[in-house]
Amino acid sequence: MTLYRTGEHDCGYFTDRRARDLVLDPRDPDLALAYPNALAQGYRRSGGHVYRPQCPSCNACTPVRLPVRDFRPDRSQRRCLRDNAEVVDRMVLPLRTAEVFALYRRYLQARHGDGPMAETSEDDFDHFIASPWSPTRFMELRLHGRLLALAVCDTTHDALSAVYTFFEPDAPARSLGTLAILRQIEWARRTGREFIYLGYWIDGHPKMHYKSRFRPLQVLDGSQWREL
Repeated sequence: MTLYRTGEHDCGYFTDRRARDLVLDPRDPDLALAYPNALAQGYRRSGGHVYRPQCPSCNACTPVRLPVRDFRPDRSQRRCLRDNAEVVDRMVLPLRTAEVFALYRRYLQARHGDGPMAETSEDDFDHFIASPWSPTRFMELRLHGRLLALAVCDTTHDALSAVYTFFEPDAPARSLGTLAILRQIEWARRTGREFIYLGYWIDGHPKMHYKSRFRPLQVLDGSQWREL
């Protein structure tokens, strides 16, 4: 499969750094077949593109995954599960509804209100969340029928990839981002999957710290996965 290297662009995590990515050919008809192996090699999906950072002067982005059979929740994660016991989860097709898009907009406006993402459109949502070839599902988290959170998951034969999660910004006490990962872990176990891919982790970055709380977290060190 053909690999492309993008030009340099602004880094999404460090304002003083430039980024560059390797991208699998998005027009290749075998992209869906290659995707599970690409995940195991540290790639990530955004819309119809499967990419991996290859920056000119930085290697801070480290692919991480969680072996779900070995995971044991810590005290705060157990409390999160207990406090949200009434929240119901279900996997559904990746369809944009008015309810889903409204939650997405509220989340972006609360988290990224001073940036361009806050003015996202329905087309932006569709192009970012899924693609015609991707094995994508939505995990809805609902309380008494109200949509509290939605986790965008890609499903392969042995893994889930946690693509993106958005949730109700006016319910911080529920730790909905953590709950979404915990429920995905439970679903992966029930369906016999081995891993959850959690994207990239950056040591010391405040936006990435939550990932290191899911143990035993594995990092891709060169071509080998090892425990963090």
